[in-house]
Amino acid sequence: MKIAYDTLTDLLQRAYSAEKAAAFAYQGHAGSLKDTGQKAAVRQIELDEWNHRKAVLQIMHLYEIPISKYYEFRFHVIGKIISFSCYIIGRFMPFYFAGRLESGNVCEYFRMMQYFHELGITIHDTILYEMGIKEKEHEVYFLDQIRSDRLLPVFEKYFVWGTKNSSNDVDLNKKYPIAAAENYCKNN
Repeated sequence: MKIAYDTLTDLLQRAYSAEKAAAFAYQGHAGSLKDTGQKAAVRQIELDEWNHRKAVLQIMHLYEIPISKYYEFRFHVIGKIISFSCYIIGRFMPFYFAGRLESGNVCEYFRMMQYFHELGITIHDTILYEMGIKEKEHEVYFLDQIRSDRLLPVFEKYFVWGTKNSSNDVDLNKKYPIAAAENYCKNN
């Protein structure tokens, strides 16, 4: 069944390709780490991104949404550049920018849910909710790795993400149930 909703179609195409960029970035991030616990955690996050990509593709197939060749190329290149840069920019920046990226990704999935609801479609609520919550867990993990770093206040001031700022309104300690999850990210 095709859907005629350009905003939703574009968001799905972008999310699908951006998940590949994130997974590539986490390959380099994990490879650059010395701590085996952090390395394993970042590798798990990479696997989560590949799983999100697969889930988004399944949704796209249901609505005959093609993969964007432009987004695939663009995000492939971005992911590979970020992956490589993790080996030369030190420990702090990969954690910081990964957290900031994940913070923004949270709302992608809740916006998709909102757009599907506008079309009267609710069958994707559970998977979109789970992916949005998983992205929030990633954000929290990355922030926890740098919470006490002396660079955090400086980066937070200039890049508006950190202990005082997030790009979403999801609180893992006070999660909405799936039925009320479309209330997330209304103002983000």
